[in-house]
Amino acid sequence: MNLSVQLAPKNKHGLSLANPVMTASGTFGYGTEYSHLFDIQKLGAIVCKGTTLKPREGNPQPRLAETPCGVLNSIGLQNIGIEAVIRDKAPVWAGWRVPVMVNIVGIRVEDYARMAAKLDGVAGISGIEVNIGCPNIKAGGAEFGARPDLAAEVTAAVKAATSLPLLVKLTPNTADIAGVAKAVMRAGADAISLINTPRGIAIDVSRRRPLLGNVTGGLSGPAIKPIALYMVYTVAGAVEVPVVGVGGIATASDAIEFIMAGASAVQIGTASFTNPRAPLDILEGIEQFMKKEGIEDIAELIGAGRR
Repeated sequence: MNLSVQLAPKNKHGLSLANPVMTASGTFGYGTEYSHLFDIQKLGAIVCKGTTLKPREGNPQPRLAETPCGVLNSIGLQNIGIEAVIRDKAPVWAGWRVPVMVNIVGIRVEDYARMAAKLDGVAGISGIEVNIGCPNIKAGGAEFGARPDLAAEVTAAVKAATSLPLLVKLTPNTADIAGVAKAVMRAGADAISLINTPRGIAIDVSRRRPLLGNVTGGLSGPAIKPIALYMVYTVAGAVEVPVVGVGGIATASDAIEFIMAGASAVQIGTASFTNPRAPLDILEGIEQFMKKEGIEDIAELIGAGRR
């Protein structure tokens, strides 16, 4: 049975995964946090938590709020910064079989380019996921991912700064998801991952105030799965690069839906909070489904639901 997928077929380095199950940024730390719970080397790839040019302390508490079938988070990109990732984490990843990608987030286009240049050629780093759902101060607080032109500008800057394979992660907070996807593809994205979290809010009725310290947060979990699946289906039909599905995937059946919608791989996020073994359980479930259906190659499933 062949579960391997290639996420960067046009990149000179390529990004070959032993299977299509990845972890989503911000939900799996740096991989080391879960390594004692199950064999993370069995996964297709790990995406580390969002990384910025300088360390960040994150948003004020409270940062999490449970919702029906999901969770609102307002972590605020708390992270150790790019230099510490290169110094402390990459040497560990270099000894792993599973490829690790670094998710990068910038306030300005130049931030993305600088981080990409620093990561280029670092042992232990197999690729970069470009997160374009963060605030863009120069554009008055708009998100890079909300507009095709800004999304393309960031992608082009990163592409020029590194030879590493690039996944560009799209936000659902846009009126033109297909337009943004096509723009980043033309600007050099090797693959596209989607979706990031939709914006949401919760009110503490006893205090009569927003529950989260930063007022708004990102909604994740099963509640967003239909939205994510629709956008993956839409983008997979609009671009000519691999697509990675993210959003509300909690079971093997969920993952297979995304693959049938056109995703070459999937990322598991919030499900890891309630079941740390979720990525491995989902991988094993995909294998069982393929055996039951007599499917020898995962390629037979990719886009099968579009026919």
